[in-house]
Amino acid sequence: MFGLFKGKSELEKLNIKYKALLSEAHRLSTIDRQLSDKKVSEANDVLGKIEQLKKSE
Repeated sequence: MFGLFKGKSELEKLNIKYKALLSEAHRLSTIDRQLSDKKVSEANDVLGKIEQLKKSE
């Protein structure tokens, strides 16, 4: 209850962005393979940032 107005941490924001990029890449995989690969690449960049945050904690 006390965390009701607490904002999301940077790690939580990156996780949401990572999942959204993978979902979008999956959706695009049947339409445009090249664009899908680009989204996967972006997701991998976000995953690298997530791993860096976890190591620094």
